[in-house]
Amino acid sequence: MKELEEKILKDGVVINDEIMKVDSFLNHQIDINTINEVGKDIAKQYPTANKVVTIETSGIAIAYATCLALNNCPLVFAKKQASKITGNNNYVAKVKSFTKGTVYDVTIDRNYLKKGDKVVIVDDFLAGGNAGCGLIDLINQSEAEIVGFAAAVEKGFQGGREAIESKGVKVYSCACVKEFKNNKPVF
Repeated sequence: MKELEEKILKDGVVINDEIMKVDSFLNHQIDINTINEVGKDIAKQYPTANKVVTIETSGIAIAYATCLALNNCPLVFAKKQASKITGNNNYVAKVKSFTKGTVYDVTIDRNYLKKGDKVVIVDDFLAGGNAGCGLIDLINQSEAEIVGFAAAVEKGFQGGREAIESKGVKVYSCACVKEFKNNKPVF
């Protein structure tokens, strides 16, 4: 998606050889026009999806925009922490956070994913594929059909695509960074 690549070049900040911040428009402050275009782009790739799944919190805005483009289908997000209203009727999987370096349980209430659902997984970044693989595990527990995985930004040099595709899931990214060179992303 050329518009997203241009936005990343203009406003993204490369921190080191593994991390790039796009929080000024993608996942801390949100540029609504950019997010809506990303959602439309993802929806074009997976028109048969009738449910969108993401992980809290950075993927929610992109997943929401995708749901709008998919005729307002439901959005389900995996929770990273239990609360007083979280019951015991959950699918559970372990996920290692790339940015935090911690492993945590993610959960989705069994009432929100069912056999017969056609699910597209949406996230802001695809790096090592840990979040995506955890979400695939949750969805497989529900016996829903995974139609694909989509990321706004993929860091193609960190192996996430391979990890997800090894589970039989089609991957699409709106912008794929091949490397960081001279503190700039290369697409």
